[in-house]
Amino acid sequence: MYRTTIKNPILRGFNPDPNILRVDNTYYIAVSSFEWLPGVRIYQSNDLVNWEHETDIITNQVDLRGNPQNGSIWAPQISYSEGLFYLIYTDVKSTKRPFKDCHNYLITAPSINGPWSSPVYLNSSGFDPSLFHDKDGRKWLLNEIWDYRMITGNKSAGIVMQEYDAKNQTLIGPVYKLFDGTELAKTEAPHLYYYGDYYYLITAEGGTGKGHSVTVCRSKVITGPYELDPEYPMLTASDKPESSLQCSGHGSIVQTSLGNWYMVYLCTRPLQNKAAILGRETAIEEVYWTEDGWLRLSSGTNEPSLLTEIVTREQVIFQNNTDFEDDFTGPLKKEWNTLRILADDSWCDLTSRSNYLRMFAGESIQSLFEHHILAIRQKDFHFQAETSVEFHPTTFNQMAGLMLYLNDSNYLYAYVTFDEERGRVLRFMRCENGQFQLDPAIITITAGEVQLKVSGNGARGNFYFRSDEEHSWREVTSSQDLLFLAGGFTGNFIGIAVHDMDKKASTYADFAYFRYEGLDSN
Repeated sequence: MYRTTIKNPILRGFNPDPNILRVDNTYYIAVSSFEWLPGVRIYQSNDLVNWEHETDIITNQVDLRGNPQNGSIWAPQISYSEGLFYLIYTDVKSTKRPFKDCHNYLITAPSINGPWSSPVYLNSSGFDPSLFHDKDGRKWLLNEIWDYRMITGNKSAGIVMQEYDAKNQTLIGPVYKLFDGTELAKTEAPHLYYYGDYYYLITAEGGTGKGHSVTVCRSKVITGPYELDPEYPMLTASDKPESSLQCSGHGSIVQTSLGNWYMVYLCTRPLQNKAAILGRETAIEEVYWTEDGWLRLSSGTNEPSLLTEIVTREQVIFQNNTDFEDDFTGPLKKEWNTLRILADDSWCDLTSRSNYLRMFAGESIQSLFEHHILAIRQKDFHFQAETSVEFHPTTFNQMAGLMLYLNDSNYLYAYVTFDEERGRVLRFMRCENGQFQLDPAIITITAGEVQLKVSGNGARGNFYFRSDEEHSWREVTSSQDLLFLAGGFTGNFIGIAVHDMDKKASTYADFAYFRYEGLDSN
């Protein structure tokens, strides 16, 4: 056997709420996608060391148009039983306190790559649903329960469970309250496991910020009562401000074919101890069962580890290549994501101009319905991304270019547009926490393609441009603070986009390529 040292996180950039599953000798991790489609990204590995993006499950099963910022697809859970994959997920339609409209669904498939069934509606009592397949063949749905009556603090009121009738595709019988949570509060993300003589309930507590933690309880009867781990939380960075991995929680576990146990969990790596621009990422840690039947980190502490070891049958080299390129000579590569709508031929045309992506314009940058943006996750603190665009706007409401985008309240955009006096120009806009700023600089550009580039250097970023006949890059604007592109439940994206607030159906831009280069070392 070999022990391979890896450096957390194993899934870099926006990859939160990980749920891990082993089927035979293959491991899968599902992560939340929120308002980005296709949703529920699935990573696959044969050794727990190196992971590849295998597929995204949620496509046309959902309608996310109009869903709020930080809403939509939350905390998916995948499981496998008798030749069938099960995916449980929440579609969050409203997050305005004190209420929360969160609808839970189930879909199934014979393969992780589908075809996936039509969604089965389960309930709307709370988020973070999870399906447990008991040894007697019964199936149980768990979820956090939301209670708007709670006056102070978070309104997560604990974990409930109800039996699921797979034949009739409905919940049956009484609802059992399994766990009220601890004083850490905000109890959610339930995952149930059977080991030894006990059912183990693993939950997240303390919220998804600095207080995030993993709490475990157990019972010999599935419906409870559950006893609390006397040394909870079993994982947290809440009292460890110097830890490299912060906001650690939302764990799930897996046993390898070699008998070792591991937990995956979400974490952040804040820049300057305050801004997690890469979003919430996925880390892994070896765990073990104590003689008295409790789950512990193999490190001997409850602190998340930047470096950890994975036991493998053969020697494995840990790799971390985050580079990405699409030259648009074939179908769009699966790394791309879109906002609330899927990329289809109606606005992503790869046939009208050979070796180009012709992107037709959507609504404004802040639209919750038809924002035509193709984007990838920022996975490195230091990176470069560039594209080349040909665009012929005729009004100031038409724009196309290169974006850094967290959400509809926080973005940076270098774009080609039209000015009544100068014609085709390049401009720059910034929106920080909903406060919009239009850079006064107006750069006249010649006909033909314009190359745009953005470089990220930790907390700062720079946008550049050059025309076809130029060799040197020129700055679009001054160096930009990037720390505001952090927060909420997602992470920063880098993308290309086309907008037309005049809503002319014929407005389009042609992109020759998109290239992202990660500059962080392992």
